[in-house]
Amino acid sequence: MTPRLVALDATPPQPWRNGGGVTRELLAWPEGAGWRVRVSVAEIEADGTFSSFPGVSRWFTVLEGGGVALTIDGAEQIRRAGDPPLAFPGEASVACRLLRGPSRDLNLMLRGAEGAMLPVTPGEGWSPLSRQCGLYALVAGRCVAGGETVDVPAGSLAWFALAPDTLVFRPQGAAPIAPPGWWLAADAREPDA
Repeated sequence: MTPRLVALDATPPQPWRNGGGVTRELLAWPEGAGWRVRVSVAEIEADGTFSSFPGVSRWFTVLEGGGVALTIDGAEQIRRAGDPPLAFPGEASVACRLLRGPSRDLNLMLRGAEGAMLPVTPGEGWSPLSRQCGLYALVAGRCVAGGETVDVPAGSLAWFALAPDTLVFRPQGAAPIAPPGWWLAADAREPDA
């Protein structure tokens, strides 16, 4: 039940598929080009387009910065830190315009799998109802999974290859940002299962 912990700052940046920005890949499962689940944090420093990922379901939310205006297949959506995530198909035409300077964004990509991205409510239980799940913590805190407690540093992904029935995140400090993190769910099976 112990999760894999991946720190954002310890993950090297790599260029986007279309060269328009950089991303830090926190998780690719299974590893390699045939991944079914991918979690990454993108650094957007200029207006431009998103890479195309045909056959992939994408979830997107702003973690920090001035926010973005995404035009997805012609419809504009404004997103700032703390706003609900957007879900859209990976093959969609997506143009991004920065609202007030650079933006750092969390992405959940699923290929042949269902999933979700939801805001964490501090101290409140979450039932992932999925095969795999994770927590991206914006602030340091403790994640309780089943009977185990795991310390999760700020800016880290805690990923459970086998999702527990319930998780709870308790941020450290009296006044955490809202939300203090994001739950990620992926109903992914081994490719040959």
